[in-house]
Amino acid sequence: MRLLVLAALVLAACAREQPDAYGNFEATEVTVAAEVGGRLLAFGLEEGDRVARDSVVGVVDTIPLVIERQGLVARRAGAAARTREAGSNIAALEVQHTIADRELARTERLIQQAAATAQQHDQAEQGARVALEQLAGAHAARASAQQEVAAIEAQVASIDDKLARSRVRSPLGGTVLARYVEAGEFVQAGQPLFKLAALDSLTFRAYVSNAQLTQLALGQEVTVGVDRADSIATMPGRVTWIASGAEFTPTPIQTRDERADQVYAVKIMVANPGGRLRIGMPGELTIPRGRAHD
Repeated sequence: MRLLVLAALVLAACAREQPDAYGNFEATEVTVAAEVGGRLLAFGLEEGDRVARDSVVGVVDTIPLVIERQGLVARRAGAAARTREAGSNIAALEVQHTIADRELARTERLIQQAAATAQQHDQAEQGARVALEQLAGAHAARASAQQEVAAIEAQVASIDDKLARSRVRSPLGGTVLARYVEAGEFVQAGQPLFKLAALDSLTFRAYVSNAQLTQLALGQEVTVGVDRADSIATMPGRVTWIASGAEFTPTPIQTRDERADQVYAVKIMVANPGGRLRIGMPGELTIPRGRAHD
């Protein structure tokens, strides 16, 4: 009886389909860095925490930026006031210029009639020229004030952008893999703060031979297995990427004959709703028998 049970177990083990390739699970990891420098006022993330996409996970001190913005706003108000003042001066000088031109034209008519002196003509001509120069100066002053307003507005917009980026946001929904700083530390722009990855689905990377490659196609459903105590747990996967060129068998395969072969890397997307799969976990690939569909 014991021999029969043992034989049955051996036959069951032999009946299990042998895997076609081996590999490891990986995920797209994203390192989030500070976008502005300053003291990190709040940062409560812990490794293993789940964060939602675009959620605020930290705040960099913004008091220096706020003070700088207030100074710029005051300067902008002064430049805007000079713009309005220059506009008022232009209106008054345009009237003076019109009167001076009329006076010059009247004096020229009187000169032709010998009813005015050359000195009167010179005075009228000088008055018209001075009025024109003052008008041009007022236009230049207004243009300069307007340019100053535009430049300050650009600086204010830049500070507003920095204020918005002082809030550390998660670029995607996922799980925190590592945290590099603590609340209260001074961080520089570009300094890494934490690393996360979306673990709801993982990528299984495996290497297949040229013969196995003919049985695979993008979008094809395959089976991926992982160790579970004394058994192999299988789950469906979908081929999302196939290398365009061959490469030598990766170093984990140690025999000389196998290292001499060339293989193709493939990536298979596997759902991980329960979070049981981990980055780096080994697994095995089973390809459905038959050629891949076109």
